Amino acid sequence: MPRRSIDFPAWLAGRVQHIETVLDQVLPPATTTPARLHESMRYAVLGGGKRVRAALVYAAGEASLQPGTAASAQEIALDHAAAAVELIHAYSLVHDDLPCMDDDALRRGRPTVHVQFDEATAMLAGDALQPLAFELLGMMPIAPALVVQGTQLLARSTGSLGMVGGQAIDCASVGCTLTPEALRQMHSMKTGALLEASVLLGGIVAGAGSSARQGLETYASAVGLAFQVVDDILDVTADTATLGKTAGKDAAGNKPTYVSALGLDGARGLLKDLHAQARAALLPLGPAAAHLGCIADYIVGRDH
Repeated sequence: MPRRSIDFPAWLAGRVQHIETVLDQVLPPATTTPARLHESMRYAVLGGGKRVRAALVYAAGEASLQPGTAASAQEIALDHAAAAVELIHAYSLVHDDLPCMDDDALRRGRPTVHVQFDEATAMLAGDALQPLAFELLGMMPIAPALVVQGTQLLARSTGSLGMVGGQAIDCASVGCTLTPEALRQMHSMKTGALLEASVLLGGIVAGAGSSARQGLETYASAVGLAFQVVDDILDVTADTATLGKTAGKDAAGNKPTYVSALGLDGARGLLKDLHAQARAALLPLGPAAAHLGCIADYIVGRDH
């Protein structure tokens, strides 16, 4: 796809600032009863994170917008979809950090929710963020059939056949050696499913046709896996200050990763292939998909 001259850093910064405002508005105020729960929810969601999932929603919406679509309605729907995936992501991080899971004390450069508050509050915060995400999808001002599609998509991608199932496989695989195929399945569920849903949600909201959705699906699958490969690489190459979370956690926990399975060079080779696949999938979408291409570059570039 021809890479037109665009100011991607400015676009991304604008999207990050915008979704931060949207999230601030959709989350209950910290003073609303039960105040401690709402304070912990806001702590979990606001003031940090790369917002890659929200950016994917917006960029896929741009790439898929159909002529005649009401811009204002689409913008509101994209805001709801982008906020929903960020709320789901935040809930998953809160629960992943709990002592019964990864038992981590640092997230986004500050204490994890269960450390800042307590375990019970952290569990409840995650429990409350998930239904709020689906409430937002139900409020999207688009055709009811598209609302249903988007809701079903996010539900599948985060349940036992997606993110939660991937986490279950991850927990059961500690100390085990997984084949590259098994490792790919685990990460396509644990990390890739929500990233893929973010892309496809943007397409659904914008009314993408079948051919456009096919390109988005191929792109999303490659980008979703690439994100996890980069995370595995950074776990062994970056320090805690750079990551904003505990470095070396996977190796210390004897978890299977792409680096442990393929070696550092092999993982980087896979990352290069996935980047090429993502870029190639966008060719049929033309210049409208420029920001999706830049996000693929951005995700892969985290390794440098």
